[in-house]
Amino acid sequence: MNSFSPNMLKTFKTCPKKYEFKYIQNISVPQKSSLFEKGKKVHALANYYLRGFDTTKLETNLTEQEKIVWESLKQNEYFQKTYVSSEYSLSCKIGGFWIGGRLDAVVKDENFYYILDYKTGSAPQNAEYDFQTMVYLTCAGKRFGKNIKFVYIDLKNHQNIVIDYLHGEEYEKILQDFCGKISSDKFKSQVSKHCEICEYKKLCTYKTRA
Repeated sequence: MNSFSPNMLKTFKTCPKKYEFKYIQNISVPQKSSLFEKGKKVHALANYYLRGFDTTKLETNLTEQEKIVWESLKQNEYFQKTYVSSEYSLSCKIGGFWIGGRLDAVVKDENFYYILDYKTGSAPQNAEYDFQTMVYLTCAGKRFGKNIKFVYIDLKNHQNIVIDYLHGEEYEKILQDFCGKISSDKFKSQVSKHCEICEYKKLCTYKTRA
C-alpha cells in the first residue's frame, strides 16, 4: 500500500481529478524550475550545513537575495539547536493507511524535539491544521514521543510558527478519515478558483464558472 504524503492530501483536497492525474495516472507536467530554485538551494545548503560540512564554496553560488535568506536561516534560534537528523524520511500507520514524508530537519534541546520546516515562501494559513503539520507531528509523535514541536521557519516574513503536540488523537482521526475518502473516491473534477492556474487544465473536462 502506498504512503500518503502531505502533498498528496493537499492535492486531493484542492481537486480529486488533479490527484488522479498526478498520483494515479502519474502524469507529469513540466513547470518553471525558477519557481523552486531558491527553495532547493536553501534546503540543500541547510542539509550539508547541519551535517557538519563546510558550505563556504557552495554559498558563492547564491544570488544576493538567496544569501540574505540563507543568513537568516543560519541565525534562526531553532536552526541552532542540537542536530538530530536532516532530510529525514518518516512514516507511520494509522488505521489501515500509511502516511509519511520527508522532514527538513529534526533538532532538540533538553526539553523537546523540534521538527523544522523551512519556508522560502509564506507558511500555510491555519498552520495548526495544515496536512503537513498533522502528518509530521503524528508520525514524529510515534517516533520521538509527545515532547515534540513543529516549527515553520518562515524566511519570507521573518517569523517562526511553533505548534505543540496537543491534538495528536484529533490529527490521527482527521488523517485516517481523509485517507479513507481518497481510497473510495471517484475522482471527479472539483471546479474552483484553482482551475485556471492548474497545470492539468488542458487534460481536464472541467467547466469554467460563468
